[in-house]
Amino acid sequence: MLLRRAASAIKAAKQRRHYRALVKRSAADPPNLEDLELETAPAPPKGDATALLRVRYSSLNYKDGLVLTGSRGVAKYPVVPGINLVGTVIQDAPFAPPKGSRVACVNGQLGQTNDGGYAEFCRVPSQDLTLLPDSLDDFAAAAVGTAGFTAMQCILHLERYGGLDDTPSTVLVTGAAGGVGSLAVQLLAARGHTVIASSSRAAEEEAYLMRLGASRVVGRLEAPSKPLDRVRFDYAVDCVGGDPLAHCLSRCGARGAVAACGNAASGDLRTTVFPFILRGVRLLGVDSVNPPAEERNAVWERLDRDLDRDLLEATTTTIPLADVPRVADDILEGRVRGRVVVDLAA
Repeated sequence: MLLRRAASAIKAAKQRRHYRALVKRSAADPPNLEDLELETAPAPPKGDATALLRVRYSSLNYKDGLVLTGSRGVAKYPVVPGINLVGTVIQDAPFAPPKGSRVACVNGQLGQTNDGGYAEFCRVPSQDLTLLPDSLDDFAAAAVGTAGFTAMQCILHLERYGGLDDTPSTVLVTGAAGGVGSLAVQLLAARGHTVIASSSRAAEEEAYLMRLGASRVVGRLEAPSKPLDRVRFDYAVDCVGGDPLAHCLSRCGARGAVAACGNAASGDLRTTVFPFILRGVRLLGVDSVNPPAEERNAVWERLDRDLDRDLLEATTTTIPLADVPRVADDILEGRVRGRVVVDLAA
């Protein structure tokens, strides 16, 4: 009995000193699961105000795919990828929620220049943490992740600065089968808006997008044939940039708005001033990397209120940490549907 207790104590001590992490050593090296010492885990380069978290879940996002495949200019290596996480504070830290608090981080430089969520433990700048609402469980918060957070940011921008209100409107969502797009479709449809979902995989994703609440599914949007084209919708959430964003601007109705949050199609934008000066269309940039704390809190509170938990769970895939590299190429090639949660306990 004493020997078993001693062995158990040694095992627990070892587990406290070491943790699993997916490490990308350089842009060229493949990511590998490693056993790291907790005492030597690097703190983010923002001073001493960092909190130590036990990570419960992370998720897989388009930017994670870029980091994992070594895309140029996205991350500083070596790094533990994972641009968001949900976990528990296990050490008190200045300006951080108290020990035992459930928190999320979906912003800052997590998983790019700071070690991120693909690890059992992570040190995070206190100012980047958001205390989760009691009624939002860890899995749902992780399924939301950066993608759902960004989707809700887009909706709040359209409401606060673009004129979208409770009056039913027609809203276009580009990249609708992806993480941000699929949650934008869900959230907008739940508010009573008519959602047009655009996807490069329209034929294969139509049933899925209609299930999320889309009223109509169309293919990938090409460059507009003229600066101002026939009006097709009142507002838009653009997740991909490039020609689809230009198309959104040319087809948006008078005094409407387009919330732009992505560049999967392209970082370039070829348009004219005419949508802005002849229709009064507003282009709203959405920054999910450095939003102020007040905005982060507002986004999480609104997500807690508006999320359909059952639909979110039904459109989320859960994978263990070891499977992350395998799925990274899929998300960059547009083969991932909905959300992918990474379970650090699996």
